[in-house]
Amino acid sequence: MEPPLNPLSLTRKLLAFNTINPPGQEYHCVKYLGKILENGGFKTNFYEFEEGRKNLVARLEGRDNKLPICFTGHIDTVPLGAAQWSKDPFKGEVEGDKVYGRGSTDMKGGVAATVLACLRLAELSKGTAGITLIITVSEETGCQGAQHLARIGNVLEKGGALIVGEPTSNYPLIGHKGALFLEAQTRGIAAHGSMPEKGVNAIYKAAQAVRKLEKFDFNFPSHPIFGSPTLNVGTITGGININSVPDQATIGIDIRTVPGQSNKDVYETLQSYLGENVDLECLIDAEPVSTDPKHEWIQEVFEIMGTFIEEKPVPRVASYFTDASALTPALGNPPTVILGPGEPEMAHKTDEFCYISKIEEATEAYVEIGRKWCGF
Repeated sequence: MEPPLNPLSLTRKLLAFNTINPPGQEYHCVKYLGKILENGGFKTNFYEFEEGRKNLVARLEGRDNKLPICFTGHIDTVPLGAAQWSKDPFKGEVEGDKVYGRGSTDMKGGVAATVLACLRLAELSKGTAGITLIITVSEETGCQGAQHLARIGNVLEKGGALIVGEPTSNYPLIGHKGALFLEAQTRGIAAHGSMPEKGVNAIYKAAQAVRKLEKFDFNFPSHPIFGSPTLNVGTITGGININSVPDQATIGIDIRTVPGQSNKDVYETLQSYLGENVDLECLIDAEPVSTDPKHEWIQEVFEIMGTFIEEKPVPRVASYFTDASALTPALGNPPTVILGPGEPEMAHKTDEFCYISKIEEATEAYVEIGRKWCGF
């Protein structure tokens, strides 16, 4: 018989599953977690996103009418990168207070803490209040797994509060900016490079578009916590060889939006601004997520976390986007906090690690937050 799981041992077990996305293939890891939760009294359901890729929704029904507290985390990871790792990315090697591996910070340490906390809460609550745990796939490539769950309908019931276990070094964050990733294409007419007058140069059109993008004004006020919306041109490609007039060019655009903005409105405004010579295609569309820092539950979370991080939290937001962009509205827009043990600066890095003490701390914090919610 295996010894009882603890934050480190469960994190190491999750790291042993290769869930690099693409291709993902997260199902074996999700199935393993589902079995643990079933043994802990949760009712589990799996929802296929793609072959070999299934989201998990685990529920423990409560006896009272209070909406359940919800937890979420994803178990796909980014690729290893070109640089050589000094640690095995799938063995969960331990060195001092650090556990190494791809996904240790982003975010299998957070998932381990979430699962163990939910199991503990299930033992304590005796069914007095409901608990919902949502484990998603395909987050790293644009939250497609969470978006799939949100689209199905009648799967995600209303939640009372949502905790997203993404890496925050256990500092509670009240939201994140939205993300709108676009490709802008310009088209021309190919011709021999020695006779450019016979063609139409798509790169020249792209260059004109880039200059316009540099001057683009959102005409939207700065948010007191989230700051201003931003636009960055991250890539530009075009042409097939140096001695041809290029007939196509593509610009990669990264837009971050703030509460009060609609990604759809921004998209339509930008398309109109760039004009008919530029075609926009949306790659990632994640709306901003924000909860009023004065909300009673947020203040309760701040109070609890102050005892763990030994400072009084102030309203801050994540620099990245999360599955909350899809899950928060699908759950009826409950107050949402981003709170997890990973180190934000270690996400996606070579020799990624998470502090073991932070995973243990997150587990205890989740239990305390859940205990307060359930009223015991």
